[in-house]
Amino acid sequence: MAQDAIIVQSTTSTANSGLYDYLLPIFQDKTGITVNVVAVGTGQAIKNAENCDGDVLLVHAKASEEKFVAAGFGTERTDLMYNDFVIVGPAVDPAGVNGSTDVQGALAQIARSGALFASRGDDSGTHKKEMALWADSGVDPTAASGGWYRETGSGMGATLNAGIGMGAYVMTDRATWISFENKQDYTVAVQGDEDMFNQYGVIPVNPEKCPNVNVDAAQRFADWLLSSAGQAAIAGYKVADQQLFFPNAPGN
Repeated sequence: MAQDAIIVQSTTSTANSGLYDYLLPIFQDKTGITVNVVAVGTGQAIKNAENCDGDVLLVHAKASEEKFVAAGFGTERTDLMYNDFVIVGPAVDPAGVNGSTDVQGALAQIARSGALFASRGDDSGTHKKEMALWADSGVDPTAASGGWYRETGSGMGATLNAGIGMGAYVMTDRATWISFENKQDYTVAVQGDEDMFNQYGVIPVNPEKCPNVNVDAAQRFADWLLSSAGQAAIAGYKVADQQLFFPNAPGN
């Protein structure tokens, strides 16, 4: 690979929200380094990085990220930024959860009511978080797979489109929801529970596992994201006058 290019294996929300379209030209202008983004679900992004198809990993499933580093695939994991998850639903609110700030209670109520719920079902960071929240609520939704619980096996945008098409509740990261254009009559039904916190991390891929890594350029990108300039750029990205990501790198 050319010395002035890297591959970032990334979660979809950072790409779909337009964050990279905003950030990467700033970084490239400063360094001359081109950043090519592969945007897939977090589980797939981690697998791709483990297969040495990337120089930097930027995802949102901390336990999986820590396993990636512990297995030697990443040099160091650092908190980068956060936002939160929300559950969106139709105006008719068939489960009666609109306005809830108790995500486990809301999920249990959706299950009891039999209202449709559309899940990504794709091992993404969002799906991992969703399944953890279901477990905390005491519900195994997969027992109702194909019934009220619908697994799309798709990305966030496609799952939102499918869910809205069938009148189902959907859990999404807030950045994707703010950027999503096909909202129809949907609104945020459940939000504000501390368990819906959504942390993103950045990890350079370890050259000891993947000798093809562009080490210097990868580290420069990670360092810039974590620097005061990179953190300010993340904070400065807005859609419809709403900040989508909140920087929280250590020391900033």
